[in-house]
Amino acid sequence: MFKRTLRIATALAPVLLAPACAGTQNRGLESVHQPVVSRTDYALDVATSGGDLAPGEEQRLAGWMTSLRLGYGDRVAIDDPNPYGAGVHDAVARQVAHYGLLVSDDAPVTNAPIAAGTIRVVVTRMKARVPGCPDYSRNSSTDFESNTSSNYGCSSNATLAAMIANPADLVLGQAGSGVVDQLASAKAIDSFRRAAPSGSGGSAIKTESAGGK
Repeated sequence: MFKRTLRIATALAPVLLAPACAGTQNRGLESVHQPVVSRTDYALDVATSGGDLAPGEEQRLAGWMTSLRLGYGDRVAIDDPNPYGAGVHDAVARQVAHYGLLVSDDAPVTNAPIAAGTIRVVVTRMKARVPGCPDYSRNSSTDFESNTSSNYGCSSNATLAAMIANPADLVLGQAGSGVVDQLASAKAIDSFRRAAPSGSGGSAIKTESAGGK
């Protein structure tokens, strides 16, 4: 049974690495400590049979996904040089659905050929981090050249890297749909206008009593 696991780490933001060459001397309001995004592709080749996964392959796929601790933010795609049947897609989608994910239509390029009679399931995982933080290499209290602290930007950018849902958005943001639903946009305003005034039922000030003597 053919099985190959690929792990490829690729820096997607070389432009963000350039300021790091300047060391830790922040001369402006832009910190040299910027988030760096890395991407890792995990691939598993699964045997097919008659337009569906071969017997036992769906269970093997499920175990593989469990070992990867598949979760939110991961992207799963099917790579097959030949059009795979609907049964293959449905079988992979069933396992991916257990983690609240969908099967992507675009599979990344891997560096190994796919054997005949198999498909390749690729899990793409992206992470963002700020290397070199915290940085206390320079004492700003003795710096008389109007430079900020060497640790400047570490906290805010590290928090951004940890909180962002899709690290790829740090490299290239999401394109707008270009379609605006005016009815959906006006729902909140319409709800506010239709609400009855808070003082319409009598006194706007509620009287409370603590009781007792």
